[in-house]
Amino acid sequence: MATIFISIGSNINANENIRLALDDLADSFTGIVNSTYYESESVGFEGDNFINLVTQAETELDIPTVNEKLHAIEDQHGRDRSGPRFSSRTLDLDLLLYDDEIYENGKLHLPREEILTNAFVLWPLAELVPDKIHPLEKKTYAQLWDQFDKTSQSIWPI
Repeated sequence: MATIFISIGSNINANENIRLALDDLADSFTGIVNSTYYESESVGFEGDNFINLVTQAETELDIPTVNEKLHAIEDQHGRDRSGPRFSSRTLDLDLLLYDDEIYENGKLHLPREEILTNAFVLWPLAELVPDKIHPLEKKTYAQLWDQFDKTSQSIWPI
């Protein structure tokens, strides 16, 4: 059984889309634990604020299958992949960690780089598992959050 961490975000009908995604995740994975919800300004484009959280779960699925499952849930909730990479979205589900695996296959890299660059990923991850060590950085998520430039992105718990 692998422990996975999933970043969840939305800025289109966010509360409803996140609620529905969490229901779908509960149908696919066990042992779900959610971080606090955070609101943040959009990063990389002009758009409405995002609601984000990180979910911890357990699975027996392998990495590619988990990633496919997350994309299917996004698609089920109206995710439009035809626009720019940084744009508004109904739902964004990103596999951040799969145990302590270091994995690279095409566009999927674990641990996900956004952990170190986006407050809306790192802060909820540090909340959920402050003492867990990042497989590449060899620092805890609490240490990484302490060192993060908090003036670089606007984010607040809701």
